[in-house]
Amino acid sequence: MTTAGPQSAVEPGGAAAGYDEQPDPAGVTAEGTDASSGRERGGPRRRPRRSLPRWSPLPRNRWSPPLGPRGMLTAGLSALLALLLLGHRWIPNAPGHLGSLVDTLLPWTGLAIPALWATALLRRSPTATVAVLLPTVVWAALFGGTLVPRSSPGGHLTVVTHNVNQANPDPLGTARSLIAARADMVALEELSPATAPTYERALAAAYPYHFYQGTVGLWSTSPLRDAHAVPIMPWTRAVRATVETPEGPLAVYVVHLPSVRVTPAGFTTGARDAALDRLTAALRAERARSVVVMGDFNGSTDDRALRPLTSRMSSAQSTAGRGFGFSWPARFPVTRIDQIFVQGVRTTSAWTLPATASDHLPVAARLDLDPAGDGKH
Repeated sequence: MTTAGPQSAVEPGGAAAGYDEQPDPAGVTAEGTDASSGRERGGPRRRPRRSLPRWSPLPRNRWSPPLGPRGMLTAGLSALLALLLLGHRWIPNAPGHLGSLVDTLLPWTGLAIPALWATALLRRSPTATVAVLLPTVVWAALFGGTLVPRSSPGGHLTVVTHNVNQANPDPLGTARSLIAARADMVALEELSPATAPTYERALAAAYPYHFYQGTVGLWSTSPLRDAHAVPIMPWTRAVRATVETPEGPLAVYVVHLPSVRVTPAGFTTGARDAALDRLTAALRAERARSVVVMGDFNGSTDDRALRPLTSRMSSAQSTAGRGFGFSWPARFPVTRIDQIFVQGVRTTSAWTLPATASDHLPVAARLDLDPAGDGKH
């Protein structure tokens, strides 16, 4: 007689006797097939495809909708540029004379405007397009008139000023270029003991009257009187003379203000500004009705530090020039630091001359000495 062991038969579709029936985690049906894929039980199991979450770091395709409103970055940059243009006068000048540096470079902010327009149009963003209008209008209001021709016919004499560079390798060629301009007066800055005699000899035939002292001088086709140095620095960097023109006496100053530098500490302008204060004090004491002040001022007319001068005299380039008239450096001018200012004189035209062997471009102006002119009095 055989004793029956534990039941081992398997019921159709059920679990082995003596064991609890466990649900198939893959969702197997009673007929032995996978509910999700229809495969036979016991076959290879496929991992279901999972979609990427919304926060996936994978790159979005080019048809994906933008993550935020279109053109907001462009609109923000446009607003910042407009704010800079409108409020640059409120940028403090200390420490580092940052305000003067921003004033000097401000015209170049116009280069950002075409880039902003291109970005706004490529993004097809109405918000950005409207935003770019603001710096465009402000820049045009500040500098748009500079791009319009403002010259007029007439004038009695032409004046030229040129920083000839004390290290000029070709002073004779520079002198010949200046003679070719056919000016009535030529002001030179950065003369040196080595080069000054060359300019004297080369310019003597065209300009029989001249006076120079230190590093600055004036050459003229008309007689000079009362010529003397103006003490703006411990050594001579400015002279004054009365030019007896056919239209009447004209007080002429030739000036070379100290250099400025951009350093990690900021825009170093202390020596220049101090010399400018002494120059403007001399001009306040000037009794002549018609005055011309020209030379290398190491500053643009936009620089707030030159306001003591620009508030009382007219810039020839700003009044009658075309464009910005940048004069330095000669190979790729980025700013105008060589200036011609007038008082009691009307400027009819102003321009820059071709480059010489100097690192500055010569600048010129045509002047009308009629007392009824529109120069400041």
